Amino acid sequence: MLQLMLHSHPRMAVPPETRFLVPAYERRRSFGDLREPAAREALARWIATDMSTKFRELKIDKQEFVRQAVQGPGTLGSVIGTAFRMYADRFCAPRWGDKRPSYVKQVDMLLRLFPDAQFVHLIRDGRDCVASLKEMPWYSLDSYHAVATWAESIDAGVRLRESMPDGTYYELRYEELTADPATELARLCHFLEEEFEPAMISPRQAAGVALPARKVWHRNTHGDVTRSRVGSWASRLEEWEIALCEHVLGDRLRSLGYELTGAPRVRMDHLVTYQRTAHKRRAGQVRKAMRDRVERLREPGPLAARLTSGQQALAGVPRQRTASLERLSA
Repeated sequence: MLQLMLHSHPRMAVPPETRFLVPAYERRRSFGDLREPAAREALARWIATDMSTKFRELKIDKQEFVRQAVQGPGTLGSVIGTAFRMYADRFCAPRWGDKRPSYVKQVDMLLRLFPDAQFVHLIRDGRDCVASLKEMPWYSLDSYHAVATWAESIDAGVRLRESMPDGTYYELRYEELTADPATELARLCHFLEEEFEPAMISPRQAAGVALPARKVWHRNTHGDVTRSRVGSWASRLEEWEIALCEHVLGDRLRSLGYELTGAPRVRMDHLVTYQRTAHKRRAGQVRKAMRDRVERLREPGPLAARLTSGQQALAGVPRQRTASLERLSA
């Protein structure tokens, strides 16, 4: 819903979820030094042709993307950003975004690629999130993992809220957004330094363009903004799941203003299973972070995008006069 609201703004384009940004970062060494045109071509062709990347969701020409990536700056962020920039060009929009729930836990990596990025974190009642995850056809894990996912995301958000510079991180609540979309979107636009556009309130018009028809789990976005799913966890979760959520997530829920029901005490076997699940997830995240630290010692080339004047300034690239200015001065 929020993706479509932003996409409905004439200056912003936010595509369906793709699957190449994080994998490209994780396998960056395999493509070599992207300052070399051949390396940029290899990366661009992988993004454009590998079935796992979902590049097709962007509906941009593969060969033209490869050409622009090869001709563009020699950084990982520049190659990736070229794909999103071309998507934004389809809609004559000067800005692009990307949406994945897991990004809240990957901000450090994203800033390495796009140091001028702004981050928007949409927060929803954890119990509703668990209920929704359970019903997704692509979600293969259990309720314990769903509970842990929300806890990790909220904890990551707290760290970002406390550490990110002004103007880079913004939080809004799903419940408030659906209750008063005009007010909440106007505040969000202020953070993004954009004018509020009334079209954002009715994102259903963008759904047919920015959402693939196969994603039936997003069917509610094809209608008016609704609050029908707010608090629906009460009928969608089993009693033991509610008890587990309120025991494990209780402090986080209260800190965000969500009320607890006083559910029965969580069963010990459920709590132990959750703790094991959370421990395994944390251990996996620590291992992944350690691998990334090692990889950073052997970077094959620069990462930060250099597609805009702002990105170039952050990278220390001297400003150059354009050809038109040179001709004018001559």
